[in-house]
Amino acid sequence: MPDAILTVIEQQAGKLNRMSLETLAAAQAMGRDLGREVEAVIPGSGVSELAGQVPAPKVYALQHPLLEPYTPDGYSIALKQAIEQLRPWLVLLPHTYQVRDFASKLAASLERGFVPDCIGYKVENGDLVLTRQLFQGKMNVDVAFAGQPPYFASIQAGAYRADQLATVSPAVEQIDVHLDPAQVRSRPGERFQEAKRTVDLTQAEVIVAVGRGIREQENLSLAQGLCEALHAEMAASRPICDNGWLPMERQIGSSGQTVSPKLYLALGISGAIQHLVGMKNSRVIVAINKDQNAPIFEVADYGIVGNLFDVVPPLVEEIKKAKG
Repeated sequence: MPDAILTVIEQQAGKLNRMSLETLAAAQAMGRDLGREVEAVIPGSGVSELAGQVPAPKVYALQHPLLEPYTPDGYSIALKQAIEQLRPWLVLLPHTYQVRDFASKLAASLERGFVPDCIGYKVENGDLVLTRQLFQGKMNVDVAFAGQPPYFASIQAGAYRADQLATVSPAVEQIDVHLDPAQVRSRPGERFQEAKRTVDLTQAEVIVAVGRGIREQENLSLAQGLCEALHAEMAASRPICDNGWLPMERQIGSSGQTVSPKLYLALGISGAIQHLVGMKNSRVIVAINKDQNAPIFEVADYGIVGNLFDVVPPLVEEIKKAKG
């Protein structure tokens, strides 16, 4: 409906992106506070069935052969036409790499601004005020929209929790757009070869992260044992990746990935602000550090003050016992 909050849902190979569902949770919260309907649109080719899995009252399947595979031209042109038809008040997107590629182009095509990577919001005198971070998370700023809608914003990974989504059976509608092959000026090549070994930590439910306290690369086997016991992914703070002990795609923080798993275990991580901004929205945070004044304890739900080499081995044994 006109003046709704429209969430753009990202999908790839027939799977919904979890950050899109987190963004939909943000849209639902905004909708309750602002008294606005929440709708969703999912671009792609053959996405009608997938649209039925999106928990929004109304979901638009934005389908066209030229939307698969993704191109910035195809998505921005198709979404512009969809927005002109639907006339939403706010367009909310997940702050994924794909969205970073096309969102500014889309907003500019409608002569609108774009507020990226938001971590929260508030309502002041009936107006929406978004919060985003500057200087690698050291400062928060509030941003309000000027001019006429539609407005555009993206939500940071982990800022909202997908498990807080209201259960809704969607009404799926098709939306027609017109795309000409000549409008799509780029052709995607093969996916980056390194992706074969790259892990998307934003999808992990359990993460074990290591920091300087691990001391040496050989000691990573200690954390690996904990990962195996918990069926977790291993991650690290920046110094570990800078040393080459783990690949850069496993770095958590402002210059790495932003995650929000169900469980985040921090081993020997002091908790610099650059790391905290990448994991502080995890559902449960457990920190093990011998420094009782380490900043990581300020965001931890459970903290163990002790040497990780003394704590982790018996912890692994107890986990194995509990699992039988």
